[in-house]
Amino acid sequence: MNPIELTLASPDDRQAIYRIRHDVYAKELRQHAPNTTEYLTDELDAHNEYIVAKRAGEVVGFISITPPDAPRYSIDKYLRRDDLSFALDRKVCELRILTVREQHRGTELGLLLMFAALRWAETNAITRIIAIGRRGLLPLYKRIGFTLIEKRIVAGAVEFEGMTATTEELRRKLSTDAPLGAIVARGLRRMAWHLPFSFEQPPPACVHGGEFFKAIGEDLQSLERRAEVISADVLDAWFPPAPSVIEKLNRELPWLLQTSPPVSASGLD
Repeated sequence: MNPIELTLASPDDRQAIYRIRHDVYAKELRQHAPNTTEYLTDELDAHNEYIVAKRAGEVVGFISITPPDAPRYSIDKYLRRDDLSFALDRKVCELRILTVREQHRGTELGLLLMFAALRWAETNAITRIIAIGRRGLLPLYKRIGFTLIEKRIVAGAVEFEGMTATTEELRRKLSTDAPLGAIVARGLRRMAWHLPFSFEQPPPACVHGGEFFKAIGEDLQSLERRAEVISADVLDAWFPPAPSVIEKLNRELPWLLQTSPPVSASGLD
C-alpha cells in the first residue's frame, strides 16, 4: 500500500481541498448551505497555507494555517480581540479546518496533521496558536494541549469552541516521551514527510557572542554574577588576556571609554 505523504498544498491540491470542504462542511455537517459549484472556499484562502496528507496523489486530509500577516483570523468573526487574555501579535497563527476523509477517520492522521502544523509554527517563530475546533473533537484538542477560550460558536448545524495553546505546551504534549508523542512517532515511521522543514525540532542555535549577559544582567549592575554563569558563547576566549594588554588598557582607560573602538585591534595580539 502506498504510504501517506505530508506536504504543502499545490494549486491542484487546493482545488481538491475546496471540493472536500464542500462535501464535509456543506453536505455532511451542514455547517454551510450546499452550492451548485460544489466548492467551498473563503477570502482567507488567499493568505493561508494548507498542509495536506495524500495517498497515491489523492488528498485524504488537510489542515489550514492562517499566518500572522493575514488581514484577519477566522476567529475574529466570533470574538473581540479585546476580550482575549493574550495579544494577537506577530507570533500568533490560527489553525482551522482540520479535516480527514471518512476512510481515514479513527486513525492517527488528524494528530499527525496537527503535529505538522506545530512544526510549521515552530519553524516560523510562532509562540501561540489559536483555533476553532468542533465540539466533537474537543477531547483530542485538550489532550494535545489546547485550552478553551470559553466561547461557544454556532455555524449552521455545527457547534465549535474557541481554543488556544502555546507552541511550548503543544511541544510538551507531543514530545516523544509523552503518550501522544509516541503515537506521532509511530505514525511518522509509516509516512513520507515531504514538508520543507524537518519533523524534528532543531536544537537551540549556538549564540555568536554576548548572550550570556542575559544571565548576568544586561544593565551591567551585577557583574559579580559572572562567577555563577558558565558562558558558552562561541567568541569568548578560554584563556585570560596577556598582562601587558591589561596594563596598557588600564593606563589609557579614561580615553578608551570616551572614544570609538578600533576597526582592527591587531596591535593587541
